[in-house]
Amino acid sequence: MAAIENHLIELLPLNDRRRLLDVCEPIHLVLAEVIHQPGAATRHVYFPVDGFISLVAQIDEHPGLEVGMVGREGMLGSNLVLGVEIAPLRALVQGAGAAWRITAADFRRELARSAPLQRVLDRYIQVSLSQLAASAACLRFHQIGPRLARWLLMSQDRAHADSFHVTQEFLAYMLGVRRVGITLAAGSLQRSGLIEYNRGTLSVLDRRGLEATACACYAADRKSYAGLL
Repeated sequence: MAAIENHLIELLPLNDRRRLLDVCEPIHLVLAEVIHQPGAATRHVYFPVDGFISLVAQIDEHPGLEVGMVGREGMLGSNLVLGVEIAPLRALVQGAGAAWRITAADFRRELARSAPLQRVLDRYIQVSLSQLAASAACLRFHQIGPRLARWLLMSQDRAHADSFHVTQEFLAYMLGVRRVGITLAAGSLQRSGLIEYNRGTLSVLDRRGLEATACACYAADRKSYAGLL
């Protein structure tokens, strides 16, 4: 397993952390793999380490829309913390990398015996709810350019690298816009010297400049997480 660890696991007291990891298995998240489907039973909980996952809402026959993202700061399967077996969203691997995986049965047992684990995950759910609400407002009121800058910052945070692979088609899918909108917004960021995009590889060149361009939702999300976790 990579030296970088999942932050929620790091917050646990040593004995609780060891007990949880004893029933986890290290896995590799595969790019574009769908690991949860809405309406299906949750078989596993995932604690990403250096991979990350998009949470995608799907309505009728329309293409999905990303409403959240899970990296080393969080976990996938929080519905089980609430006693709900059915997954509410599609979970799509956006960044390949390491993760810890635990079966739903083992997770429930650890949750029942570890008060610190319950407290940490209760706080994480509160942060997630706040971020989901902010994501809905961001989609409605903010323009594509600042939203794209926010998305790139969120992805960079979870990729632990300045460069990562992403296509314009995927960006359009995640942000719920047409590809031409992504092309124009990404072109503007590139001309400003904030990013470089070449054959599916995006590199962040000016992190501070990208933060200044992003909508206020990015800073608000970070503040919310820091305040509770």
